[in-house]
Amino acid sequence: MDEGILVCVYYGPNGERLIQRGCKIAQTFGCPLYILTVDRKPFAELDAEKSHYITKWKQMAIKNGADAFILRDNEERPVYKVIAEVAREKGITQIIMGQTPHSRWEQITRESIVNSLIREIPFVDLHIISVARYLKDPDSNYDKGIRAYLAKEGPYYRLFFKHTRDAVYEGIFFKEVGTDFNNGIFKFNKEKETLQVEVTDDIVKDFTNVAIKTGDASDNSGP
Repeated sequence: MDEGILVCVYYGPNGERLIQRGCKIAQTFGCPLYILTVDRKPFAELDAEKSHYITKWKQMAIKNGADAFILRDNEERPVYKVIAEVAREKGITQIIMGQTPHSRWEQITRESIVNSLIREIPFVDLHIISVARYLKDPDSNYDKGIRAYLAKEGPYYRLFFKHTRDAVYEGIFFKEVGTDFNNGIFKFNKEKETLQVEVTDDIVKDFTNVAIKTGDASDNSGP
């Protein structure tokens, strides 16, 4: 039977490790590889940190020749139901996912996702990769996002909170906690790509996609 690999990732640096594991298995079998994440919120309502991970996973999918990165957002069904549906649609034979002592997947489903998947798709092999919990409070370093705009000012862009005719980009500004100035992350869409750029004292100097600072982003789970 032809093989098909599905990697299920949730927000955090452990997702990269799971994707890398899936790539190795897919290369060994010479089979299709798909990467999936599920979120109850619509993509447009995701915070800066989550948007950052999604962008990074898409880039990894392209770099590693994955057949597709699949985002199932605005999803009300249990996560295991969505995973099982994608597995059937794509002819998946092996699923790779992470498991922690208090799995974020289980927080969403309120039950063991592993047991639910075994009942739902019993003929698919499950690879449960032990991962470390990466973050206690994913929103601790940034205030709640507010609507903001960027206007061109010389070689740079200046942040504003009221729309003017000079506004070039509209997006969401996430102010870094503990600063009296407008330092943080500006999330916006540019040419169909979601970007997160650094704001320093109201100024954006370039559109380099930046990582989101977290309270504890260490991954001690090893290779």
